[in-house]
Amino acid sequence: MTRARAETFGAWVRVDDRTLLAVDRATARRFGVDGGGRWQHPAPSSIVDETTRPLEVHVAVTARCPVACSGCYLDAHPDGEHRAFEEIAATLDDIAARGVFTVAFGGGEPLSHPELPRIAAHARARGLLPVVTTSGVGLTAERARELSSFAQVNVSHDGLGAQYRDTRGFDGARVAERALATLVEAGVPVGVNVVLTRALLGGDGAGLLALVDRVIELGAREVQLLRYKPQGRAASLEYLARRLTPAQVAQLPALISTLVSRTSVRIDCALVPLLSFSSVGRTSSAMVGRASSAVVGRTSSAIVADLVALGVMGCEAGRALGAVDVHGRDAPCSFLPGMSPADVSAFAAPEPCASCPVRAVCRGGCRVVSRHLQGDPFVPDPECPRVQEARR
Repeated sequence: MTRARAETFGAWVRVDDRTLLAVDRATARRFGVDGGGRWQHPAPSSIVDETTRPLEVHVAVTARCPVACSGCYLDAHPDGEHRAFEEIAATLDDIAARGVFTVAFGGGEPLSHPELPRIAAHARARGLLPVVTTSGVGLTAERARELSSFAQVNVSHDGLGAQYRDTRGFDGARVAERALATLVEAGVPVGVNVVLTRALLGGDGAGLLALVDRVIELGAREVQLLRYKPQGRAASLEYLARRLTPAQVAQLPALISTLVSRTSVRIDCALVPLLSFSSVGRTSSAMVGRASSAVVGRTSSAIVADLVALGVMGCEAGRALGAVDVHGRDAPCSFLPGMSPADVSAFAAPEPCASCPVRAVCRGGCRVVSRHLQGDPFVPDPECPRVQEARR
């Protein structure tokens, strides 16, 4: 055990760089965890909504990026400012004191920050698990070796050839693939973040499958599938042309089932409402990437049972997830700057979500999408198939 935090149900325990466990009270005691006042009352029957403090915090270290991706959530640019190391270190000290386990560094382009290796080392010294996401721009063999303190470096790769350009607005596929190869050669654990767009999935999802096969070939050990969100430069009319079509949303469970037979796959919490008509499996295959058989087309109760058992939830903003922007301000997630984490975590979705059998897992969908399309973050996600069905 490298770090633990008591909860009403027992504790969260980090065993190693890849394993964070939710354990009951008896198991927590065997790990040496004392629940104190949190264990004075009977344990809850479920861990759903029992985690009231972030397990992971996303920290923006810079607003600088040498490229101007058309979908950048931060509106980063080449002249953006770096946040000072001393300020970032103070942030890390604070979130470590709050019992956070993982810190995910972003920007901007984090590789442009000259103190990035030192930042990662400081996180490690505070008991935090550091990870970072990069486009790969500016990565050299020497720089890759400097990233050895990171538990994982995630490279953004949104499609082969023109598909990448359609998503980000510049030809970066080769840059991403070169970065993957360079990191693997340096012995740095690598993953890939994939933003799901209309261009990438196409008519049959072949673009996504080909991309995943390619990054596996290059040495990626896991893939995270992300929903395209209308924040920053992505909050434009282009969002409507880039988001998935209803037909593509219907394909997602089958595509994920195919992917989990090939590699470890993680699912963005914002994607959960798009999976609300089908589950991708009874095991952790789609959620944490332990490849296993998957079953598509399960009932609502089966979907809830599967996802709750796995600890996979919809919007985690202000709950298990937090963020700190480039100015040091707290936010419920990176895509909701200026919003109160407490307000977002307390959100209870109205109808049709309130009576939806998947509500406990979905939590009303993505606040970012609701804010952009409905003008109010505290309404049901309008792209959820169940919400659309109820409104017909």
